[in-house]
This record gives sequence, C-alpha cells and structure tokens, in this order.
Amino acid sequence: MKENCIPIGKMASMNHVTIPTLRLYDERGLLHPCYVDPDTGYRYYDVHQNARLDLIAYMKELGMSLSEIAEVFEKEDVTLIENILVQKHEHIHYQLNELMLRKDAIERAILSIERYRKAPAKGTIVLEFIDRRTIWGINCTNNFYDSDIRDYEKTLSDLRKELIAHHFEHIHTFNIGTSISKEDFQKGILKAKDIFIFTNSNDSHTCEIDRVIESSMFACYYLDHYDDEIRCAHELREFCLQHDYQITGDYICEIMTEFNVFDSTQRNMYLKIQVPIGFKK
Repeated sequence: MKENCIPIGKMASMNHVTIPTLRLYDERGLLHPCYVDPDTGYRYYDVHQNARLDLIAYMKELGMSLSEIAEVFEKEDVTLIENILVQKHEHIHYQLNELMLRKDAIERAILSIERYRKAPAKGTIVLEFIDRRTIWGINCTNNFYDSDIRDYEKTLSDLRKELIAHHFEHIHTFNIGTSISKEDFQKGILKAKDIFIFTNSNDSHTCEIDRVIESSMFACYYLDHYDDEIRCAHELREFCLQHDYQITGDYICEIMTEFNVFDSTQRNMYLKIQVPIGFKK
C-alpha cells in the first residue's frame, strides 16, 4: 500500500502547506494519512486526499476555525456549515462597521489638528461656512458656566456613561460639543443646554441620531484654554451685534482636539466657539 501513496513531504509541497500542518490536521481529525509506517511512524497520503485539503483551505479562508471544520466533518451536516458562515458574516459586518467608525474618527482627528495648525491668531473672529452635522448627546443637568471645570467633568462623565450604554466607542469622546440655546445666547445668558458628540451616517445603526445642526455661515472664535470660554463667548456675541448679524441657532463650543501629552495636570483644550448667523437683506 505504501508504494501507491504520497510521502508527507511531497503531499505538503503539492498542496502548499507545511509538514507540521499536515501533522496538526491528523491530530485534530481533519485529515488522517491513508497509511502510517508501523516501524518509522512516517505518514503517507493518497492523491485523492488533495480534495479534502482544498476544502480545509477554503473553509479557513471563510474564517472557520479548525474546531469548527472538524465539527462539520464529524457531523456531515451542510446546515451546520451555513449556520457557522451566517455567524461569520454577521461578525465581519460588525468589524467592518467598527473599522469605518474608527476611520471616520481618525479623519476627524487629522482635520482637527490641521485646523489647529492653520487657525487664525487667538482672539480673531472669522466667518466660516460649516456643512451639515449630526450630533448625539444628552441634556446638561447642571450649568457648568456658573462653576468651574469640575462641573464640566461631571457632565462629561454623564455623557460617556450614556455613550457606553448605547455602544459608542471611547474614541468619539475626543470631539465633544456643548451648546447654549439661541434664546439664552441672544440675551447674553450662558446656560449649558446640551453636551454631545459629533456623529455621521455610519453611526445611524447604533442608535437614533439625536438631532442635526444645519449647514450655515458661522461666526467662529478659536481659543486654547477652557477658562477663556466665558469671556470669548461674550466677545463673540458682541461681534455679532456690532456687525448686525442675526443669530439663527444655538451657540456651540466644540473641542477640536486636546494635547494632554504635554501636560498631565489639566485639559489642554483647543476650542472653537461658534454661532450660526444670517445677514439682513
């Protein structure tokens, strides 16, 4: 019988696998040699067993583990193969979506750093057209503008708790926004309304999008310290009044990026405060 069989080395070479792989397949019950020399323990295979090796390679490329393949071979059930592949398909779909979300977050981070490098000098107010954005968030339970950053940190913690409950990745919390209602801002009242993350269409499967910030011309003011926001917000409002701009929506403070790699004792925020405006005809 040995004369009509293929030595394990040649079998491995023919099928582009290694000898240890064929030994592993034998141990796991996936493919037994057709003959084992009782004196040397050397394994031999039949040429017809190439088909089984092709099937194993195909099933591995579909993402099936050796244990799953062994179970399929043992039970000889096509339905089992289908069920395993359906589960693999769902898992791959989930992984692709997670990668897309991470890709979007990385692109936003790159854009934020680029804006930081190219932003106008601190204290300069500029007009920018900003495209439509979607956000997801919660109402603020306390007005951190009446206190210090500790109240803001508590509000941020509340948001992160909700994000975890709705299966958002932590990476989203590096692009946070807060808002003040249009009515309060017009009166010069700084009262925190919402805290939120910026999302996009790829997030819509995760949970219902909270609301949309419509595209508009915005009056924008860049600053690099949390403690400067109150003063700069009043300056932004005065700028709009002086130029006779109509405030058409909520005030937004967006954390473009943070640079805590330079100082671990505090948040080194790069902020963009903004308010949508219209022009009198």
